[in-house]
Amino acid sequence: MNEADFAGRVALVTGGADGMGWAAVQRFAARGAAVAICDTNVELAGQRIAALKAMGATAKYFETQVGDPQACEQAVRGVVAELGRLDFAFNNAGYPGELLPFAEQKPAIWDRVIAVTLSGVFHCMRAELTAMLATGGGAIVNNASISGLVGFATLAPYSAAKHGVLGLTKCAALEYARQGIRVNAICPGYMDTSMTQQSTTAAMREALAASAPIGRLGAPSEAADVATWLCSSAASYVNGACIPVDGGVTAA
Repeated sequence: MNEADFAGRVALVTGGADGMGWAAVQRFAARGAAVAICDTNVELAGQRIAALKAMGATAKYFETQVGDPQACEQAVRGVVAELGRLDFAFNNAGYPGELLPFAEQKPAIWDRVIAVTLSGVFHCMRAELTAMLATGGGAIVNNASISGLVGFATLAPYSAAKHGVLGLTKCAALEYARQGIRVNAICPGYMDTSMTQQSTTAAMREALAASAPIGRLGAPSEAADVATWLCSSAASYVNGACIPVDGGVTAA
């Protein structure tokens, strides 16, 4: 792999200050891309930007509430204005909601999950596609989770949202392939991220690791490797794909 094969390119990552988003930001930067972190965590994002600049990378932060369509459009416009273009986007931001039986799910939590996890991807993609069309193409990767492939008890809103992300991915892949834009999704399984740590107990995480055929939780970097590969020329004929990164969980 050429470590400078993304030189001159610009990558945007939502939820880019932590977890799989931060891992992807580091992968893009290591391969020579200028990177834009779109996130709501101002303090953590500032630390990440400082770390990237210390590595010699070009990096910018855009405070972005992905559930707000105007905020998404403003962020993408800012990326183009400050970094010159947009070539890659990893739409990673999401909100898991609460672990509750279907009948006990709160409408307010449903609304927030859909706004961030599904509508956020829609709003970002609209702006990203417009920017990429202006420069002749690009690649978009959406984080759809295995919750977009199968149902999970107590996660109805999140699973519904992630199924919707796969629908958005496939529709855009069909519409924009001949205009030079590839759109794919990754479907990470049980990953060892701060979101997982905050929403589960240690015992739950041990059970998840044991239930995965590979016998462990995934590292954020393992999902980021696939996301950045999908943006590369090595994946030039991959379009509309939904790739599990789950240690075999959905193989059964």
